[in-house]
Amino acid sequence: MNKEVISLTINHQSDIPKYQQLINAINDAIGENLLEKGDALPSVNNICTTNKVSRDTVFKAYSILKENGVIESVPNKGYYVANETKKVLLLLDTFKAYKEVLYHSFVNNLPNNIITDVQFHHYNIDNFKTILNNSKGKYYKYIVMTFDHKDVPAVLSDIDADKLLLIDWSIHSNPTNNYVFQNFGASFFEALKDAVEVFRKYKELVFLYPTYTYHPKETIEYFKKYCNLFKFNYRIITDPKSFILEKNVAYISTSDRMLGVFLEQCRVENFEPGRDVGFLSYNETPTKKFIYKGISVISTDFKELGTKAAAFVLEDKPMQHYVPTKLTLRESL
Repeated sequence: MNKEVISLTINHQSDIPKYQQLINAINDAIGENLLEKGDALPSVNNICTTNKVSRDTVFKAYSILKENGVIESVPNKGYYVANETKKVLLLLDTFKAYKEVLYHSFVNNLPNNIITDVQFHHYNIDNFKTILNNSKGKYYKYIVMTFDHKDVPAVLSDIDADKLLLIDWSIHSNPTNNYVFQNFGASFFEALKDAVEVFRKYKELVFLYPTYTYHPKETIEYFKKYCNLFKFNYRIITDPKSFILEKNVAYISTSDRMLGVFLEQCRVENFEPGRDVGFLSYNETPTKKFIYKGISVISTDFKELGTKAAAFVLEDKPMQHYVPTKLTLRESL
């Protein structure tokens, strides 16, 4: 089936380079199934005539698409769609065990013709800018985990809002964005309510919030609100070097590194988690149910987060969803 009727319109007033507009239009047409494998693309002369652009502009666009494996050329015949594969960018902050759960849930819910490129910005704005600026027009959809930096909104504004899904944290989002978030404040607070009676056996609650963490600070505010409401003595430790395990104290931690320190100090002091001291870890991982006799966790469902993100890729409709946060009590409390 010949698809030369596909409109490859150029906006001459746009800041987007003309060759990039052509790339975007062809990728979009493939992503929306308007072009399929084997379909012919408009000829170079056709595009030049209908859009008043140079042959060099069209050749540059087609060359980039060939390099990316999207199209192929047949001598004396023209250009054709080489592959129906759609590429999706999954931009995460860092690689951690619970991010692996998200990733596998995401890719396992996508068909084989959708390829996921995974990249990490490591909370570095230059990395974030470079990855997204270099990805323009290369992907069918963009799944992006943001972070707290003033330049993030400007970078995101260059991506078609219909193709962008923000995940995990609501910072820098607006009501028109597509998103799948967890709530680090009110939902965290509500989940903690299920631990009130368990915490009563400890003389104090200590929130371990090390200076190197990027965990949203709103969690700290809701921790204070929780302790004040239920009359718990509490402290917040931000310097990991000052952490010294105390008997009859329960600890809540956003860092798995601090979990390791906790367990090591338990071994040295001969403290039994869940009896002498307590520990509640943020973010479920596949191994926490097996560590020691089981580590209690408060966590969103990263599997559901990945499933919802995959649905955004497949369904071509708006997505605005909050994944619930829940408490899982194990022997460490």
